[in-house]
Amino acid sequence: MTKKYEELIGDLKEIIKKMEESTTSLDEMINLYEQGMVLVKQCEDRLAEAEVKITELGRES
Repeated sequence: MTKKYEELIGDLKEIIKKMEESTTSLDEMINLYEQGMVLVKQCEDRLAEAEVKITELGRES
């Protein structure tokens, strides 16, 4: 199932929150960072798709 953009942003916020905790170990930080980078890429892809759709809609007007 593909998550909505807003859900991806929520997941990123949770990762940031965990990374800011002083109890997070270095290994966990690295894992969270990797997860975050995957989410950032997914967000960028969604935004690019939206931009294409908006551009196409603008051409149809």
